[in-house]
Amino acid sequence: MGSPWKPILLLSVISGLSDLAWAVAARPISYAAVLRMKADSSSSLLNSHVRPRQQPDGGLAPPPDWPVFASHPHPALSLLGSQEDYRSEESEEFGPIFIQEPNDVIFPLGSGDNKVVMHCEARGNPPPTYSWYINGTQVDTRAGFRYRLIKGNLIIANASESTDFGTYQCRAENTFGIVMSRDAHLQFAYIGAFSAKPRGGVSVREGQGVVLMCTSPPHSPEIIYSWVFNEFPSFVAEDSRRFISQMTGNLYVSKVQPSDVGSYICLLKSTATNARVLSPPTPLTLRTDGVMGEYEPKIEVHFPTAVLAARGVTVRLECFALGNPVPTITWRKINGNIPKKARLRKSQAVLEIPNIQLEDSGTYECKAENLRGGTAFKGHLQVYTLPQWVRVINDTQLDSGERLQWECKATGRPRPTYRWLRNGLPLTSQGRMEIVNGELSIHKLQPVDSGMYQCVAENKYGAIYSNAELKILASAPAFVPNPVRVIATLGKEASIECKPRASPKPRITWKRVDKKIQPSKRLMLLRNNTLRIVNASQADEGDYVCRAENHLGWAEMTATLWVKEAMRVELSPSRVEVTVGESVVLSCKAVHDTSLDVTFQWLFNHKAINFQQGGGHFEYIQTVRAKLSTVDLMIRSILLKHAGKYGCRAQTSADTVSAESELLVRGPPGPPGVVIVEEITETTATLSWTRGLDDHSPISTYHLQARSPFSLGWQTVKTDPEPVTGELESAMAVELNPWVEYEFRVVASNAIGTGDPSAPSRGVRTKEAVPSVAPVNVSGGNGRRHELVISWEPVSEEFQNGEGFGYIVAFRANGSRGWKEKMVTSADSTTYKYRDETFPPLTPFEVKVGVYNNKGDGPFSPVVIIHSAEGEPREAPSDVKAYAISASQIRVTWRQPNPGPGIPKGYEVSYWKATEKEDSGWKQKTTKNETSLVLGGLDGNSQYVVTVKGFNSIGQGPASTTVVAKTRKAPPVQPPGNLLWIQEGNNVSLSWDPVKAKENESDVIGYMVLLKQEGRGHNQVTRTINPSTMLTLPEGGTYVIEVRVLSEGGEGAVSSQIRLVTSSGVRAKSGECKDKLAWPALLLVLLVPSASW
Repeated sequence: MGSPWKPILLLSVISGLSDLAWAVAARPISYAAVLRMKADSSSSLLNSHVRPRQQPDGGLAPPPDWPVFASHPHPALSLLGSQEDYRSEESEEFGPIFIQEPNDVIFPLGSGDNKVVMHCEARGNPPPTYSWYINGTQVDTRAGFRYRLIKGNLIIANASESTDFGTYQCRAENTFGIVMSRDAHLQFAYIGAFSAKPRGGVSVREGQGVVLMCTSPPHSPEIIYSWVFNEFPSFVAEDSRRFISQMTGNLYVSKVQPSDVGSYICLLKSTATNARVLSPPTPLTLRTDGVMGEYEPKIEVHFPTAVLAARGVTVRLECFALGNPVPTITWRKINGNIPKKARLRKSQAVLEIPNIQLEDSGTYECKAENLRGGTAFKGHLQVYTLPQWVRVINDTQLDSGERLQWECKATGRPRPTYRWLRNGLPLTSQGRMEIVNGELSIHKLQPVDSGMYQCVAENKYGAIYSNAELKILASAPAFVPNPVRVIATLGKEASIECKPRASPKPRITWKRVDKKIQPSKRLMLLRNNTLRIVNASQADEGDYVCRAENHLGWAEMTATLWVKEAMRVELSPSRVEVTVGESVVLSCKAVHDTSLDVTFQWLFNHKAINFQQGGGHFEYIQTVRAKLSTVDLMIRSILLKHAGKYGCRAQTSADTVSAESELLVRGPPGPPGVVIVEEITETTATLSWTRGLDDHSPISTYHLQARSPFSLGWQTVKTDPEPVTGELESAMAVELNPWVEYEFRVVASNAIGTGDPSAPSRGVRTKEAVPSVAPVNVSGGNGRRHELVISWEPVSEEFQNGEGFGYIVAFRANGSRGWKEKMVTSADSTTYKYRDETFPPLTPFEVKVGVYNNKGDGPFSPVVIIHSAEGEPREAPSDVKAYAISASQIRVTWRQPNPGPGIPKGYEVSYWKATEKEDSGWKQKTTKNETSLVLGGLDGNSQYVVTVKGFNSIGQGPASTTVVAKTRKAPPVQPPGNLLWIQEGNNVSLSWDPVKAKENESDVIGYMVLLKQEGRGHNQVTRTINPSTMLTLPEGGTYVIEVRVLSEGGEGAVSSQIRLVTSSGVRAKSGECKDKLAWPALLLVLLVPSASW
């Protein structure tokens, strides 16, 4: 029995292939609506009922809660729009609406379960029934077992290309009509096998071009070509010399080389099923009768002369040529530029244009060139587009006898044509029906015209459907039996509406006390059947009857009119001035009829105040008394933005009355206007500005602020005059730095405070001037022998005052007269070095550093005394000695040189093997001014040459005389063995076999025993010259014992470990365990491999 999940997997694959086919073919999505609009409960009597089924972009209709209604140019009777429509969406009856339309399907042959699913689903009330058509013929799902319907889906068993290939269409039907789905294509994916007949070999000269033919077997749909070289999976790599055409499948080699000799196999891969087939091999050999000479290019494969492509797809144009030398391929667009989004692939043999658009159409040329000549090919690219909706039709309800006019409109290239369907059948212009392209008109509608209509826009590349339902209404007038009460204001207009449900449109009459109302200047009957009473009075109170009548029947509605006194509203204070930060209360009083409830609304600048989003500034307080209602608005911590008009709106069921109050807020001034730099000098800038708002408090002063690349934000500058009073609109900023770029702004102040600053001025630079600031922190010293090093802290760019800034370094020997001056041209320099072989170390100099720029010389710093350098050490260390302390270490000692200039700050020891050169040696420095050093990591029993030299921050001194030292022999490699022990109480007697040193090892001078207690960190080391010792265990626990040999060359290898798990008061030998010992006194001995300490 087959696996139960195979059908599910097959359905998933089919669905995925359908999506793939839809994407490849770029077919339009469904234009059928999946949701319906509820009837508009507030539509007027003359509005038609319209229900959109799809959006203009071809998408689904919006959800029911979206307030979207399509307008209709012709009036139609509605039901009573002012009454409640209690019919739910579930109870409303309507025609079929597609939820899912069939998509193109590519079905892989030989997939095991030859079952194809074509999807279709629609909703409607009553639920729709389904039928299918293939190539225009209805599918009989009752005859045979190959076709089955599951809901709206068509299941095709044992599908085959010969009987099932073609175009499918789904039909959904209920009592309100029939709709046809868009076309869906079913094709089958397969790839045949190559002929098994062996292929003949191809023999060419070296340098000649060759084309290896693929000759692909029958296949569907598209396939991908590649070539295998010699054996799978060694694929042919494409480059400027080799090209695989995805149009022909052939392999093109523009110039054959010896490395190309071999066997070639064409491989085909299905894009739908990933199935692969291999051709028989084609051998390629080289002829022996010479080498092919150079020849001009010949284009062997190219794109068609006319290329058609759907907008939005990726277009690939191929062009490849044979030639020697290998040709170069170039592309151009005739009378235009190749799109920027285009890419060149496969060494320029493929021009790829993604997301092709109409503007990419045109003539493209590829050109192949080499040293022998060139050739070209031209072809035209034409971009087409599938139809896309610009305007669609929507569900409509009209009265019998009215006129229907629908228009649908689509774009596309070529331009779409239109046809109309009613209940799945084509319509033509005849009798009351007129069709002109995308326009459908039906005059004097009758109930027989009801049904499902479809507008189809199509061109040679596809078709799209727009669906709508037409309902013809016919009903006697009816009112929902709710009491109607109208309250009017004394002396004002009163309006009583009459909106019955009726179709066709009824005739309306009004009565009062069984007497028909005749229209007059005070009693008017409006076009929408509303009764308007002008200058209403107490005498107008009473019942009014509206009678609606058509040929199907009549109905009446009674409305009661009450007339009340007008309401009066007072808002105080009507005008108030406050200061920022203060609070104020506005009081609104309404005098009204006691039988009416009053509601209040506060407005700010004619917009309702949101008390939840007011930032805590607004509070609403209401008090209600007989005939008088009061509401207060408290505004706390007032800001400038709270200035404006405040309105109080009082409303009853009879009338609405408003009152208004003005709030003025005093605060800091607003920002001044544009700041202009009128004049600029070395240290001043004359500024002008325009006055800003004073916010109801006179401006007292202005402050000028400046910002430069060297300042920390905006800084207030000194001015002339000082202060700048409020009536001025210009002033001078003084004491600026020369040659600095500044921005300026102005800040205004009044009695309330300081306001926001103006916008910054444009950046301006003050003029150049002679430097006025000298360098600071002049010092020096160090350096090499006979050098005078002078250093200083550089002058900031802010104080360089102009271009060409530099330093003048002046110095003289202490006590002499004339100054030596040296120019340092870099503004960033901090050091100057002067060298003179004649002056001795540590000679004192008087030094000063000045500044200059293109405008002249500036000031010098104060004179300081700086000494010349003492130099590197002059003498080498003396009394150098070196001696071995182990097989890997030598200690070196020396004596410091005599005191004088060039005192060493440390020493460097150089050492190397006596059998090698000094360059191959090592160096080691002391961390401080030490006179000894231990050299480690040396080879045993080896002679080393050692020398020492001093150094300081200036450099190194001379090296000492060399000395020679020899390391000792290496310690014995053999560890102590055959460890024996006896324990009595806390004492352990330990012995081992003595170790004898070999000839190349150091003599044994003793042994070292390590006793470690686990978990305590307690270590005990015992040294002995004998191969035995006595140890004392401090307390009970686990101990580890190791023995290591000692020699002149250092410590030797460690023995195996002895692990003792013991308590006090026991006696045991190594390797023994006494049966008579009590359990708490058991001794466990473990021998483990040796480990390093």
